[in-house]
Amino acid sequence: MRSILIRAAVFASGVCLAGLVSAAELRVDAGDGATEKLVEALISAQPGDTVVIGPGRIELTEGLSLDVDDVTVRGAGPDQTILSLKEQTGSGEGLLVTSNRVVLENFAVEDAKGDGVKSKGSDQITFRNLRVEWTNGPNEKNGSYGVYPVSSKHVLIDKVTVRGASDAGIYVGQSENVIVRNSRAEYNVAGIEIENSMRADVYKNVATHNTGGILVFDLPNLPVQGGHDIRVFDNDVVDNDTANFAPKGNTVAMVPKGTGIMVMANRNVHVFGNRLSGNGTTHVLIGAYPKDYDDKNYMFVPRGVFVHGNAYGEGGNAPDGEVGKMIADISGTPVPDVVWDGVTRIPEYLSWVSAENQVYVDEQEGTSFINLKMLSQLLLPWGWWPDTDISGYKGSLPEPQPVKLPQDGGS
Repeated sequence: MRSILIRAAVFASGVCLAGLVSAAELRVDAGDGATEKLVEALISAQPGDTVVIGPGRIELTEGLSLDVDDVTVRGAGPDQTILSLKEQTGSGEGLLVTSNRVVLENFAVEDAKGDGVKSKGSDQITFRNLRVEWTNGPNEKNGSYGVYPVSSKHVLIDKVTVRGASDAGIYVGQSENVIVRNSRAEYNVAGIEIENSMRADVYKNVATHNTGGILVFDLPNLPVQGGHDIRVFDNDVVDNDTANFAPKGNTVAMVPKGTGIMVMANRNVHVFGNRLSGNGTTHVLIGAYPKDYDDKNYMFVPRGVFVHGNAYGEGGNAPDGEVGKMIADISGTPVPDVVWDGVTRIPEYLSWVSAENQVYVDEQEGTSFINLKMLSQLLLPWGWWPDTDISGYKGSLPEPQPVKLPQDGGS
């Protein structure tokens, strides 16, 4: 029996050593032939390999892709290793990952014609210490998304900076188990957007000089719906003052300049411990999906939103666009710190809304609030009025459990 155990242990050690031996470092340095070497490295990489990109600028005419599991792509730093796609001939991503347990870290992607860095269908994908930027500043011709995991699981976005995206700088779509932290989004239409996703923690980020700082949306006619269990906390959402430059027809084209945090048609969303100031339309906006849609499974109103313990500075002094004007026409200026459009489903409007589906606002004394009562305005145009009594919305909801990721040691 003892000899069998010894042989098993030796075999296991051999397997481990073989795995270590097989892992390779594929190095690519800037200079002549760097583009071809980088493409070749990403194609030839085997599970366990690390593609190391040295400092310098590599000019790419086509986007890159990686479809091998268990690979790390590592640069020398987001201001040292730069993948430039200014001369990109197509309109695809700068880098597309479709494999699992991948780490992308310490490099920059500039001026992609499409999205910057994207994962699709990945499990355990890590974006760490990256910079994605459109160097010509805000422009509707820029790529839509900077860092863009979609249909992915166990997503970690840590210490990422994105500037200039014509839709969202950091965008997480139709994904589950997500952490976005320690990151900076500026001069995008939406700084950080969590859309049609489940279980996401967004914390210790800076969203500034975007059109809207942090958005939590659920949209119709998508393969994954019913976003829920989102925590947005301990973020600095300040001075979001960039004019909306999204191409016409995009959902975020409706976001007014000067929106801090916006929750639309999502469920069990907790917004707490954030610092908001300098947002000209409003600091926190809670609303229903405002457009017509043909999707019988879609829930168009927010369900269970809890806003509490945030710190509010000056804001609401420059409501922008059609949405801003609509709010200001009812609330006056400055627009209150927290605005809810007051839209519920008609059956609930006529009866009651269950406790777990209500909107709760429990903020420190002096915080201004308005329920616009938009549904009442529609149904009772001869006798409705907004509600500014914040005390009537006190309450709480059970907080979602913190998101835990297998690839994350915490920070």
